[in-house]
Amino acid sequence: MQQLTQLVTALREIVGHDGVIDGAAALLTYEADGCVMDLHAPNLVVLPRSSSQTAAVVKLAVAAGVPVVARGAGTGLSGGATPIHGGIVIATTRMDKVLEVDTRNKRTLVQPGVINWELSQHLANYGYAFMPDPSSQKACTLGGNIANNSGGPHCLKYGMTTNHVLALRTVLPNGELIWTGNGSVDTVGYDLAGVMTGSEGMFGIVTEAWVRMTRLPESLRVVLALFPDIPSASQTVSTIIARGLLPAALEMMDKLAIKAVNGMYKLGLPESAGAALLIEIDGVEEGLDDLLRDVTQICRDHGAIEVRPATTPAEQAQVWAARKNAFGAMGRLSPSYYLVDTVVPRTKLPTILAHVGDVSRDFHLPIANVFHAGDGNLHPLILFDRRDRAQLERALGAATEILKESVRLGGVVSGEHGIGVEKRDFMDILFTTADLAAMAGLRRSFDPRELFNPGKIFPASKGCGELAELRQHAIAANEIGDVPAGTWL
Repeated sequence: MQQLTQLVTALREIVGHDGVIDGAAALLTYEADGCVMDLHAPNLVVLPRSSSQTAAVVKLAVAAGVPVVARGAGTGLSGGATPIHGGIVIATTRMDKVLEVDTRNKRTLVQPGVINWELSQHLANYGYAFMPDPSSQKACTLGGNIANNSGGPHCLKYGMTTNHVLALRTVLPNGELIWTGNGSVDTVGYDLAGVMTGSEGMFGIVTEAWVRMTRLPESLRVVLALFPDIPSASQTVSTIIARGLLPAALEMMDKLAIKAVNGMYKLGLPESAGAALLIEIDGVEEGLDDLLRDVTQICRDHGAIEVRPATTPAEQAQVWAARKNAFGAMGRLSPSYYLVDTVVPRTKLPTILAHVGDVSRDFHLPIANVFHAGDGNLHPLILFDRRDRAQLERALGAATEILKESVRLGGVVSGEHGIGVEKRDFMDILFTTADLAAMAGLRRSFDPRELFNPGKIFPASKGCGELAELRQHAIAANEIGDVPAGTWL
């Protein structure tokens, strides 16, 4: 207790009295992110306002041997910001400034607490946007986007967060403050920004970032195509891509999801629709209508029962609001949902969605589907009542079956939400022990004491430290080889 009191005093000297939270009730706010399957309150929360303050806080924590967990807005869905071993949560929400807009080099310098949506609104004044747009973009921060390599509907055309990160200012686990580059497009040396992006706060804490700005398109078109079933909508997606067309977004909702958003947003969609495909195309004005006609004709060729162009900005905003707030609309159908994030090849969408239907029947739980069809990033929403323990267990079992089938079909266990706590015990169905040991070795090269976000990503049955030691022993014995997934050395 005395050590904690001394630590609080030292931390307040760095960030001020209001920059440290230590009250038991207030700490409960930070016991989880958007994934509330595991709840663990931290011992302290610190809210720095600068890179130097963050580095000083980390140095104190490391000296005391205290775990450190970075946290943005807490909208993550994999438990990545949950302090499962207690310690100090460093919340970056007070570092919320756009520091520079460099239009000549198409880049902007931001702090990690800048909200995704607000950055794009700010850049719109210059004719630019930050293109990765998670559904939580009106709340999520750039620091969290970078930590999880977040995606979004427009990543089909414009790429994930990692494609828009140029350089990061980062506090390493020893408290050292470094830049991974100078923010130019062409860099030399190791791609440390690429390593940091998606590392879920295990390699360092981002305090500033040079990110790419993308010129806003001259014009865009949005169309909502309604299909009798999922297979016809899925085949439409495959045909659009196969013909060399690249929409800005290709989003799909199934019958249950349509029911939810129809009721909330009064879209007037027919009950006969088994699937809805939201398509956005953008670019220069000239030729855009021709492209729209090509896309809508493909929809009709594959059995679309109705094609609805959203012709005004207000109509486009309404359609996109229905899609981006679809998860919230599930409250009309169920008191709780478990959101699964997984990926399959586009051509396997009908197969995996048929499997999701089988899982729904086998586990006696309704499952709605709202997802990024263009890149095969699936988001089944398993509907259940959290207050019923039996339903909770069935929801977890259903999620497990969907993840295993996704991997069997050539997919992966997460597309954009990260691994965190939620997916760590599924990593060994995708990776061999040698794969995981290599990852653990990389992690330990940054954080040998494993104080940064401990207990994440690596399977609980074999922690990062043990995996890293396995790799070191194998290297020493010259025995690195391929070990079948699901087996341990």
